[in-house]
Amino acid sequence: MKASELDKKFDDTEEDILKHFDTSSVRRINEEPKRVNIDFPSWMVRSLDREARHLGVSRQAVIKMWLAERLERSNTKVVTT
Repeated sequence: MKASELDKKFDDTEEDILKHFDTSSVRRINEEPKRVNIDFPSWMVRSLDREARHLGVSRQAVIKMWLAERLERSNTKVVTT
């Protein structure tokens, strides 16, 4: 399909044009997981585990949620290197 045909479908219809693309290898830029190691004092790990059980999620999920909330509050922008 030519780009002009795709543009016309997008502009003139409510058809989902994504079916015309191969999205099997799509990825979001700067959204790839990056592994980091961090050491916590044992009291903090126990508190995180307690909160994780309370919420029904993993310790890692609690840490991610809390960090994301804090970063959103401070309006920190992600800088890539």
